[in-house]
Amino acid sequence: MTVTEITHELTDAEIAEGQRIFAGECDFMLGVADLSQLPPAEIPEIAFVGRSNVGKSSLVNALTNRKILARVSHTPGRTQQLNFFNLGDLLHLVDMPGYGYAKVSKSDRKAWNFLIKDYLRGRETLRCVFILIDSRHGLKDSDREMMKMLDECAVPYRIILTKTDKCKNLEGLKKSILAELQTHAAAFNEVYATSSHKKTGIEHVRSIIVSLCSV
Repeated sequence: MTVTEITHELTDAEIAEGQRIFAGECDFMLGVADLSQLPPAEIPEIAFVGRSNVGKSSLVNALTNRKILARVSHTPGRTQQLNFFNLGDLLHLVDMPGYGYAKVSKSDRKAWNFLIKDYLRGRETLRCVFILIDSRHGLKDSDREMMKMLDECAVPYRIILTKTDKCKNLEGLKKSILAELQTHAAAFNEVYATSSHKKTGIEHVRSIIVSLCSV
């Protein structure tokens, strides 16, 4: 099968719409450690997941053009709950717990798996999960486990590469990931390259989120 990447140049209208939506009010809602704490499933949700310290909080801050909306931690494994952010009552951004951190106990890892699986299987308003991959390291086994979980839960997901300003072979990395995505039923055949530091790729991700949520 030929590996192709589905992408397009953003129009001025798409860029403006993404900027408009993400320039609106955005607030931290709550942290969910148990599914009984979930907010009502009333508006679309977009979730972000990745290895500990991959840059999820930095990406959420860059998307919303804020510096401290999502707490950036230099301690891997810090996020242990589903953190919900309300974007103008139009959609929820969900920062999922990081995975792949070796010092997390077996009991914590088991609790993480239960929380994530139950959320993925039962959240009807979840439009898409973005799996964040550190472009300096590429796909790891823990990323593949997350992809397998999403396949099993039939939840659509897309790949976002982070810290691409530090990647030495970005095109080669994208090509190898695209080839691997061919074997995953729930994966969308596109890889987004971003850098929260340089603000590259942010407008494209905003546009995709807006189109997914039809807001």
